Amino acid sequence: MMKRARQKVVVENEIPQPSQKNKKQKTCFGESDPLASVDWGSLPHHVILCIFQFLPLVDRARASSVCRRWNEVFHIPDLWRRFEFELTQPATSYLKSTHPDLIQQIIKKHGDHLQYVSFKVDSSTESAEAACDILSQLVNCSIKTLGLISTAKPSFMNVSKAHFASALTVVFVNSKSLSSIKIDDTPLDDPSLKVLVANNSDTLKLLKMSSCPHLSPAGVLCVADHCHGLKELALNYYILSDELLLALSTEKHVDLEHLRIDIVSENPGQVEFHTIKKQSWDAFVKHSPKVNIVMYFFLYEEEFDAFFREETPVTHLYFGRAVSKAMLGRIGMNCPRLIELVVCANGLQPLDDELIQIAERCKNLTAMGLGECEVTCRGFIEFVKVCGGRLNQLSIMEEVLIPDNDYSLDRLHLEVSKHLGRMWFPDMMPTW
Repeated sequence: MMKRARQKVVVENEIPQPSQKNKKQKTCFGESDPLASVDWGSLPHHVILCIFQFLPLVDRARASSVCRRWNEVFHIPDLWRRFEFELTQPATSYLKSTHPDLIQQIIKKHGDHLQYVSFKVDSSTESAEAACDILSQLVNCSIKTLGLISTAKPSFMNVSKAHFASALTVVFVNSKSLSSIKIDDTPLDDPSLKVLVANNSDTLKLLKMSSCPHLSPAGVLCVADHCHGLKELALNYYILSDELLLALSTEKHVDLEHLRIDIVSENPGQVEFHTIKKQSWDAFVKHSPKVNIVMYFFLYEEEFDAFFREETPVTHLYFGRAVSKAMLGRIGMNCPRLIELVVCANGLQPLDDELIQIAERCKNLTAMGLGECEVTCRGFIEFVKVCGGRLNQLSIMEEVLIPDNDYSLDRLHLEVSKHLGRMWFPDMMPTW
């Protein structure tokens, strides 16, 4: 017995006992947690930085109070290059707003680190004015991209033009390296554009300024004349001119990659739309042969007379309101570069002939969408047959298709699938 006891003591002494530091702690379920022994405060800076970049701002701020090391990472400039200010009023929005104290801390400690900045505001004028107040304080910034986003109605339009221009001037003058600006639905004016050009003409590549009623064709022409590196431009049709297209076609200007044009009318007959000459379009496409020309139409049927009378190099067409058969016929005749066509509504006359003509003459067409229109099953199958497998996207509501003596809806999807080379079904209208 004594011998056995001595052996037991020896064995127990030989077994290494875990130190208090390395012991695994028990969880509430009684299982050991392998992460409990990790010293989170000793993680490398670059690992903590990577984790912080995935956290929302509020969680990042809370995490910064864990230890001194995490707080140091919280203030690393790389973490503040990109920031979105969310400005809302409790009475008009359910979105959370960036806390005012945090905004002041960012301006004070990280204003000179900001490079990619956006402002998301709700429908209240107070939020838009708050965004302008913040912009006015960014005097030491070197912003590269700027976006002003209205989540509901365009609230920046309610800000006084002087207040808005003053705020933009601070950013335009101090940044010197702006490459991307998205300021749709704002009171942007010609003098502000001139300040932008004077300080950022060498770096500006993207400019989106649709629905800016205080702009004139002369103001946009100033941008084209001096910002020779501009690759993307978005504007309203009323400021598009032959002079602008020719300015974008000069040898000193780089090839434009994307031109978006919004054609909007709130009341029928209120706006008289001008016609762009074919020679201007030809010169523009000759200079930038790969440019995507995107046109969004929100017009009434009687307002389309000025468009597509001659060949137009549009590549993407979207009709937000009803468009006539005659207009679709002109598209088939005069839009040989067309890649995508979306028609929200048409009427009660089948569009068979128009669609087949578009398929035959628009050899680059790869995407089609039809809403409240009518097409016979036979006409639709003929359209798909002409296009063949090049149709990558085909979105047609089932209600658009009219069964005929040759094809039922059940048979239609089989025929269309055969010509597309993949399984296809028409879209269904939700029943809720």
